[in-house]
Amino acid sequence: MREIISWGCLSTARSCVCMSRWTKSLPLVRMSTGARPQVPDTDSGASAPGHRTGLRAADLARRLHREKAKRAEDQPPVTRLQRRVAELKQFSQLLQKVHPNVLAKSLHRGLLFQNQDFIAINKPFGVPVEDGPGTTNSIKSVLPVLAKMMDGLTAGSQLHLCHGLDKETTGVLLLARNEETAEHIRTLFQTHQVERKFWAVTVGAPVPAEGVVDIPVVERHVAGPQPHFKMSLSPVFRVSDSGEGLTRVRGQRQAARAVTRYRVLDNGQGCSLVELQPVTVVKHQLRVHMAYGLSCPILGDHKYAHWNKLAPQKLPEGILKKLGLEQNKVRHLPLHLHARQLTLPQFKGHGDITVSCFLPKFFTSTVKRLQITFPEKPQEL
Repeated sequence: MREIISWGCLSTARSCVCMSRWTKSLPLVRMSTGARPQVPDTDSGASAPGHRTGLRAADLARRLHREKAKRAEDQPPVTRLQRRVAELKQFSQLLQKVHPNVLAKSLHRGLLFQNQDFIAINKPFGVPVEDGPGTTNSIKSVLPVLAKMMDGLTAGSQLHLCHGLDKETTGVLLLARNEETAEHIRTLFQTHQVERKFWAVTVGAPVPAEGVVDIPVVERHVAGPQPHFKMSLSPVFRVSDSGEGLTRVRGQRQAARAVTRYRVLDNGQGCSLVELQPVTVVKHQLRVHMAYGLSCPILGDHKYAHWNKLAPQKLPEGILKKLGLEQNKVRHLPLHLHARQLTLPQFKGHGDITVSCFLPKFFTSTVKRLQITFPEKPQEL
């Protein structure tokens, strides 16, 4: 049977002549001006009894539009750069906008340690610990669901935050089973008794390869086209005018003492794998000390890539080539800062408790691309 696709209609007083296009010819079809011919349901494939199968132009256009959109969605990335960007998006945006129950299940699967006092989970990238403006999901918001998963829907199950991690930071996060334990762990953090080790991929190599950064940090307002607040250094010493020795300067009253131990684990292709141990607990301490104290910003740290503006990190051409990226796609790079290990000293008379955490896939992928060697074979999520 030949299909009829009607494109238009020329009306007269007694009849309507429709211009139709056949699949093999273009005849004119004369139809009565009485009852309007039934048009088949093009979506269901059904046709009216006694009529040939036909399509209206509007129906055809809609169907073609849907098919084109579906092909575009199913179309895999066609270039190496597109594939690389798609890979980074998959790694970094996996849990940011999912249902809270899905996030809770993911955290439950990533359980690192548990006892009667607290549990340790692997915090994913891009999920904030606390609720905030524009927040879709947070660790705090799914704690009731996670507590029920841990205790088999036991009534009264609770979990409490003990400390924080930046939204973009991954790794070990402790959750207490009661408020008393949470307060005890918070005190350990505040008195600098908790030993934490972070791994970071940095742009450049710190000099010397091992040392301590002891520079206070303060929050400042940055003026300009995009006014914002940012943590910065507030040193209490500067190089003397003679160039020999140091001169003490008046520090800012709001500045907080910040101390970071660091050690380079390996170098490769213009980047380094660095172990960081924060002695103090100050907002963005590690990121500020690396970017402004050692001039080796953490890879993917777009907040501290520039002082006077908010813009994607600027990377050397050699690093871009190894990462399979172009500069205009660097914004998709996630922050390469991972809370690798945490030790609670003499916890409630049970001795030291150490919890280690797997590395995220995007982290290990980057390290391999940069031809950096891990000091130990890492376990990967």
